Amino acid sequence: MKKLAFRTISAALRSQVAGLSGEGFKQIFDKIDQHGIKEGVDKYGLDKYIEQCAVLAATTGAVSGSGGMFTMLIGVPVDMVNLVGQQFRVTMAVMYSSRGNYRFGFEEFMQMIATSLKIETGMALTKNLLETVAERLLLMLGSKAARRFVPIVGAVIGGATNYIFIKRVAARAKEIEFEGRVLIAM
Repeated sequence: MKKLAFRTISAALRSQVAGLSGEGFKQIFDKIDQHGIKEGVDKYGLDKYIEQCAVLAATTGAVSGSGGMFTMLIGVPVDMVNLVGQQFRVTMAVMYSSRGNYRFGFEEFMQMIATSLKIETGMALTKNLLETVAERLLLMLGSKAARRFVPIVGAVIGGATNYIFIKRVAARAKEIEFEGRVLIAM
């Protein structure tokens, strides 16, 4: 039973990598209200906005792990999309806070995401870079997925994992300088 479940989850994660590295990241990026992020940071401050995103990410992590394997199989794709969306929002909030500009192009933004994940980037956005970003994200999250099999305990692990992930993304993004181009954080 566990081998079958692991294979099913592995296949689902591979499918997520393919979907995200294609048009998935672009679709998530396009649906984010950049002006809304600016307003949220202006109203609550950067740290409170990051906290809000971390709590939203933790919520879907908890739901996807609450019922063990059954909710995990259905909930992981939804959780992944929400987690990537929260990561994007947090990164945009940090970029806005640093630059004072809240409008970002997709290419510039994805280079920032790659840099925050410590992936070496050039100036051109390529499908290979998008695939690498998707794989790195899913490896970071997928390593915790197996622990979500146990109902209730899985909810705590899923929520905590997502919360910590978003907080770490924010910390990494804050380390990067934003002077018209993306610099790699050392």
